[in-house]
Amino acid sequence: MIKSIEMTGKTEEDAIEAALAELGLSRDDVSVEIIEQAKSGFLGLKNTPAVVRVTYEAKEDRTEKVRTFIAGLLERMGVLANIEVTDNEDSISVVLMGKDPGALIGRRGETLDAIQHLTNYVANKGASGRVRINLDAENYRQRRNETLESLAVRTAGKVLKYRRNMTLDPMNAYERHVIHSALQEHDGVSTYSVGSEPNRRIVIAFGKNDKSERAQSQTNYREWR
Repeated sequence: MIKSIEMTGKTEEDAIEAALAELGLSRDDVSVEIIEQAKSGFLGLKNTPAVVRVTYEAKEDRTEKVRTFIAGLLERMGVLANIEVTDNEDSISVVLMGKDPGALIGRRGETLDAIQHLTNYVANKGASGRVRINLDAENYRQRRNETLESLAVRTAGKVLKYRRNMTLDPMNAYERHVIHSALQEHDGVSTYSVGSEPNRRIVIAFGKNDKSERAQSQTNYREWR
């Protein structure tokens, strides 16, 4: 990202040195344009200071990059929302707050998932290290996780009671991961997935847990993120 600042000084060189000191850059890192040369007034009165413009390439802050992208995306969607971005070193948390949370979340979180997926792509494009984007709106993720965990435990109880497998409604990779994790230590049941996206479903089966299925769940979850 190309940025520039203007600085004044008694001389052109003074103005340039002041700009470099403020930016913490060296002369080789910038280009300099003289906007106005220093001029001495009559008998040293009313001296005119020099004005220079120093142009440099600034590394874009990744939180601002994320904020700018999401702001533009929401504008195109016609959705108004406050965007709160927090950098957690290995991940960036984004919280959206708006008057119409349904437009941000979508059916079963599909809109939220799509925004998160696109933001992940933009944040990591050309980056030296990968960062994970965690995006939420109106605390939907936590509420959805609690709902899924409750569903998993209730269904596992029915599987044990009736001693037969039960198949849940289609879920995305993240939601399947929540179900698998909720039941990985649950005695007497195992979980595995059947079908293909977007209609892939979890089967809660009567019997011993299958570690290989849980490992596959972890792989699918990492790919989804």
